[in-house]
Amino acid sequence: MAESLVVRGRLVLGSSVVDDGVLVAHEGRVAFAGSVVDALEAGHGPALEDVPPAPGTFVLPGLVDLHNHGGGGASFPDVTSAGEAMAGVLEHRAHGTTTLLASLVTAQPEVLLQRAAVLAELAEVGEIEGLHAEGPFLSHRRRGAHNPADLQEGSVELVRDLAAAARGYLRTMTVAPEVPGVTGPGGVAEALVEAGVLPSLGHTDGSTEQAEALIEQVTAALRATDHAAGRALGPMTATHLFNGMRPLHHREPGPVAACLAAASRGDMVVELVGDGVHLDPATVRSVFDMVGADQVVLVTDAMAAAGVADGHYELGPMSVVVHEGVARIATPQAAPGMPEVEGPIAGGTAHLVDVVRCAVDGGVPLVDAVRSATAVPARVLGLAGEVGTLQPGARADVLVTDADLRPVRVLRHGVDVDVAGA
Repeated sequence: MAESLVVRGRLVLGSSVVDDGVLVAHEGRVAFAGSVVDALEAGHGPALEDVPPAPGTFVLPGLVDLHNHGGGGASFPDVTSAGEAMAGVLEHRAHGTTTLLASLVTAQPEVLLQRAAVLAELAEVGEIEGLHAEGPFLSHRRRGAHNPADLQEGSVELVRDLAAAARGYLRTMTVAPEVPGVTGPGGVAEALVEAGVLPSLGHTDGSTEQAEALIEQVTAALRATDHAAGRALGPMTATHLFNGMRPLHHREPGPVAACLAAASRGDMVVELVGDGVHLDPATVRSVFDMVGADQVVLVTDAMAAAGVADGHYELGPMSVVVHEGVARIATPQAAPGMPEVEGPIAGGTAHLVDVVRCAVDGGVPLVDAVRSATAVPARVLGLAGEVGTLQPGARADVLVTDADLRPVRVLRHGVDVDVAGA
């Protein structure tokens, strides 16, 4: 009989923190999570022997990142082998992200299909949960770091080809509702839901009404569709709310107003890149206050420079300069010796635990920030109860941090992850 694994500390559960808590895992699954007193009553006393209290640590579920373009020097939109991509996966895993979608960026169709096929290899062996395609059906005006030459109108054929190349592991796709061919009968949104792929509204200059039309269509389709996989999908998401969108204005509310309203009624989960660069912490706190933690998912939008030094990187067909931890599209130098940092933000350089810490420092309650980086994205992926939680029966994915929410130990399937240098 296999021995039980025991972790003790301040246990962060779905809506509370257990100050002297304990997690017991057995054969890669959570067997118990609760107070030490309850653990003793449940018969776990022998497993607790020689496990001292750890009041200076937090015990969290493994984090779940829905929007991640790479890290550790590896760019998911540019990899040509699964081995290359693993450098990015392991960089984030060592910091507590135990479930991850590998995100692509806008590129030529043949490139997207090639990258999807490579990343699908990692999904097939369980190293990542699947893929997120950010583009190419996006707004030219709100394209951010996406190559304008590769943007295109909605193509159902490309959706089907990409889903096939991903071998069933294409989980989400960012689309702009105003792009021709995206919304309406026979369009991209319809094809995505039919393929079991979750549409995500983003990189849009559309009106409130255009956003509302896409949200209404996708919400109705998700409710009506019985997926062969037998798991609930959704609700739909908003790709990094505020970033890459027409700004909220009181006379032209644009897509932000539609997304906040949809999140408030439970029809949408909004992504926030709460890293202190993409959004002011007060914006993050305000959205949590408006729509509640269960409709917010914290993401990194990380790119290759996450966890490594400033410098020059590639993000698909675009060149990126990272200066003082901020990634921007490279632009001509204003003067000799000046850094090339004047272009739009080109992804993040934080790990998801850093985003959680930034949200907490900005006033978001700890349990809310953790839930939005664990249980909420798990629900979006149809994995509620499997990952992103410490409830009995869940996969034993665990992040142990110090009192400042910095990683000290990571478990995946109940097995220790190498966090050296994390």
